[in-house]
Amino acid sequence: MSQQTEKMEILVRAVGRRKEAVAQVKIVKGTGKFLINKKPASDYLHNNSNSILSIQAPFEILQKQEVLEKMQDQNSTNSQESSETTLNGLIPSNLDAHVKVEGGGLMGQTEAIRLAVARAVCEMNGTSEIRKNLKDKGYLTQDSRIKERRKYGLRKARKAPQYNKR
Repeated sequence: MSQQTEKMEILVRAVGRRKEAVAQVKIVKGTGKFLINKKPASDYLHNNSNSILSIQAPFEILQKQEVLEKMQDQNSTNSQESSETTLNGLIPSNLDAHVKVEGGGLMGQTEAIRLAVARAVCEMNGTSEIRKNLKDKGYLTQDSRIKERRKYGLRKARKAPQYNKR
């Protein structure tokens, strides 16, 4: 197993946080797999389609941007060749995403992974257009809300015992 990790060529590392969850993403050259804690994303997220689409959304924006750039290049060269460009998968077929996530619940982990993947995509490409698209969709915005602490004299953070006036 250690030989496999030595062979991986890490392109980008990024970290995302949400509530108590912390996600560390490594983008490496590979075959298009998305692994979370050494499990496929669909298994780890219990086939929750919203969560799966959420964590792969930054890659979708990256691919749409690449398709647009290819189309603009074709239009600028005025080539008569008609090449079809389709979005086969959401993660590019030459990249793997290895995610290590700890803490929090499943939705907090999902949002932490999405933030980390968006940061990794932004760092990997570095173009202002992709950064702008990710920012507009809200993928680069960290949600700073955390659980409020419990105060003494109260049952929970704000729940007080019943008050009798007389």
